Amino acid sequence: MRPHSTVRLAHAAAIMLLLACAALAGCHPQSGPGPVTLRFWAMGREGEVVQDLVHDFERENPNIHVLVQQIPWGAAHEKLLTAHVGGSTPDISQLGNTWIAEFGALHAIEPLDAYLRASTAVPESAYFAGIWDTNVLDGVPYGIPWYVDTRLLFYRKDLLARAGYREMPSNWADWRQAMEVIKRQGGPHHYAIFLPTNEYTPWIVFGLQTGSTLLDSTGTHGDFEGPAYRRAMQFYIDLFQRDLAPRVPGTAIANLYQEFERGTFAMYISGPWQVGEFRNRISPAMQSSWETAALPGPDGPGVSVAGGSSLVLFRASKHKAEAWKLVEFLSRPEQQLRFRSLTGDLPARREAWRDTALTNDPHLRAFEQQLTRTVSTPKVPEWEQISVKLQDRVESVVLGHVPPDSALAALDRDVNQMLEKRRWMLERARHTAAGQP
Repeated sequence: MRPHSTVRLAHAAAIMLLLACAALAGCHPQSGPGPVTLRFWAMGREGEVVQDLVHDFERENPNIHVLVQQIPWGAAHEKLLTAHVGGSTPDISQLGNTWIAEFGALHAIEPLDAYLRASTAVPESAYFAGIWDTNVLDGVPYGIPWYVDTRLLFYRKDLLARAGYREMPSNWADWRQAMEVIKRQGGPHHYAIFLPTNEYTPWIVFGLQTGSTLLDSTGTHGDFEGPAYRRAMQFYIDLFQRDLAPRVPGTAIANLYQEFERGTFAMYISGPWQVGEFRNRISPAMQSSWETAALPGPDGPGVSVAGGSSLVLFRASKHKAEAWKLVEFLSRPEQQLRFRSLTGDLPARREAWRDTALTNDPHLRAFEQQLTRTVSTPKVPEWEQISVKLQDRVESVVLGHVPPDSALAALDRDVNQMLEKRRWMLERARHTAAGQP
């Protein structure tokens, strides 16, 4: 999901209440004869433009009418939860892939393994592996990637070249060395990288790069005090201690693009929506001075977070067969390219990346490289709450309020408390499976 459209998940208690209220639905009900109307919920800009694609689907399938409802991202999560509890979910919906775990736990969305076995139109091999994995719960796929998202480096290639580097280093040690040269050349009040303390994605990415799973193997306890995440924290806190990054939140920079152009900082970690912003908001004279690059990792090219949105079928739908037809249609490479031209979103199908509109775009090539190295965040309903808490704890360390060890211990305590009901539910499920009271 995009950071500017991300909303917090419901509190754990509310989620568990919904779990208790959720009723399991039957699989693959047969549609009756006659015209079918599908209810399709889509969010934000995607909801505005998908109607153009839907018209072509309806021409191919004259017996199916698709009613598209656009939902603001800020209201989407609550509206979907309310619809599930009230038994009024759509047939098909866009769903941020960090929400898959929650709606899967609620038994709100349909497992898609049977549909995929019967289909040749949506092969798993056609998708980026890390993105596909965000939709898989306990080995079962629940969503089909619709568009993809990840994070990488936007950087001043002229400043990197002046520091003696023809391209972005691929490992942490060389990257930090390059940043030190950029900092020395820039002088006071100039920095190598901007890492806003109020953005949690970099702190997640660095942890994934060291191999941290962030939670334990059962997904019921935090693992931020483990050696893998400790290595990540040591690296990124060191960037602040060396004065390579300013100790400020994002709100402290009035105009990100202006300061980037001035050389106040030379690098920034962000997502694909920024390509258009950099092209529109940086002066024409500076357009040749910036570039994108896949992220360096601890010992070589690094992973990044797997993001985006997927298409899901709701279990309560009486028209799943027709809804699956729409999923297959929207998943075609040519429709993915049309969707990109309308929204600017990156296509989920790898075949679509062979189109010249993408291969000839120098700022997008790094995104394709990074998308081959993405990792899913933990698939628990509480993940976004955990992400916000991680941000808070990291900020306290960056600003010098709390030692790193204390912050990691506190973060694990926070996370363990958030996951208490999850542990209780899993234990109860084990007892039920074993025939115990």
